[in-house]
Amino acid sequence: MKMQLAEIAQALNIEPQDGWNDITVTSVSFDSRKISAGALFVPLIGDNDGHHFVEAAKDNGAVATLWQEDHSDFPEDLPFLTVENSLKSLQQLGRYYLQKINPRVVAITGSNGKTTTKDMVASILSTQFHVKKTPENFNNEIGVPMTCLTMEPNTEVLVVELGMDRFGQLDYLSKLVAPDVAVITMIGEAHIEFFGTRDKIADAKMEITHGLTEDGYFIYNGDEPLLVSRAKDETMSQLTFGNNESNDVTATQIEGHDDSTSFKVAAYPDISFSIPMLGTYNVNNALAAISVGQVFRISPENMEKSLKNFTITKNRAEWVTGKKGEKILSDVYNSNPTAAKKVIEAFSQVPTDGKRYVVLGDMLELGDKAAQMHASVADAIDPSEISGVYLCGDLMKNLGNALQDKLSSSQIHQYGVGQKEQLYSDLDQELTANDMVMIKGSHGIALEKVLVSLIGD
Repeated sequence: MKMQLAEIAQALNIEPQDGWNDITVTSVSFDSRKISAGALFVPLIGDNDGHHFVEAAKDNGAVATLWQEDHSDFPEDLPFLTVENSLKSLQQLGRYYLQKINPRVVAITGSNGKTTTKDMVASILSTQFHVKKTPENFNNEIGVPMTCLTMEPNTEVLVVELGMDRFGQLDYLSKLVAPDVAVITMIGEAHIEFFGTRDKIADAKMEITHGLTEDGYFIYNGDEPLLVSRAKDETMSQLTFGNNESNDVTATQIEGHDDSTSFKVAAYPDISFSIPMLGTYNVNNALAAISVGQVFRISPENMEKSLKNFTITKNRAEWVTGKKGEKILSDVYNSNPTAAKKVIEAFSQVPTDGKRYVVLGDMLELGDKAAQMHASVADAIDPSEISGVYLCGDLMKNLGNALQDKLSSSQIHQYGVGQKEQLYSDLDQELTANDMVMIKGSHGIALEKVLVSLIGD
């Protein structure tokens, strides 16, 4: 981006002070540690008050800052724009810049698979367009406007991931980005603590359509009755994907391999598709991406080539090598019962000359049914395929109890959240170069610390 401070002030409906209008801003940041030269610093108020770090931002290259009006100690020697609310102003600026660049927008949400689908969609559309996609997990009220503000002027399509943990969040984010295409990957148990039932999760996910443009498309999983029933009341153009033949986009001849999955699409019987990911469940994410490709009139040949080599966001079912030579399936960013079961089942089918071990951390935000849902993961653990489980967190004790009829006591290892070093040490003593390890848990449990220890320097 490149805007003069006067334009930013105009976008925020405020007046800059004389002498500052010609200052050129080339980026926006809310983290004073990651400021680059020419940046506008946006001090947000959370666990820490960003206003306390304005001097650090200036020292690191900020040329201007927003300043929330309830903070009277204005910065010295740094141009500032006084705003009522710094977060609201960031969102307003992101919306302004999005309208200025004016790309077509694809918005993606879902209980599972939204990040993978985002990566697939961006790869497919990049074969014919200049595409910007959400980096990492920038999918909330801060991350979405920041994603908008990092677009290059030649961006033709913005692929944006939208997350949610409460009613109204997707309504706001959808209206902020005004998508031309809205995608829901699936309805699971993620955040059920806040919603109570999958029906209410489906209601909240449908909010992604609230900002949809008048001629926009709604793409959703047609195997999910909760979405099918709600989509019947909508009048926008629609496409469905899934396993049932009644869907607009469906797969055939699905085959799982060690580190990839192949399939065909009924609409393109002469083309063989492949994705560089373990797990046949990821085919549905590919079908969602192919549906988006159809809306944008991407050739099936280009879709096939892009899916075969697309770049996966780090720590989403990613194979890495441990320091002993063992294969590690890292899926440590987040977890819920549906996702955990699918990954375990896929991991259990990967051929190995050694043993398979599973490391699982507590799955958060499951509410009153958390104990039952953790115990249910036992259904996916085949004692003939899994040699040991390492469980981290109080909730995982429920899974440990459920596994006592399947595994011996020596195969079930349980640890508190603060005992990850001991978990690593015990697991490391068992591992050989021929073994495989799967690691999955909610981000708040920080199982990436175990992953880092296994990989080593």
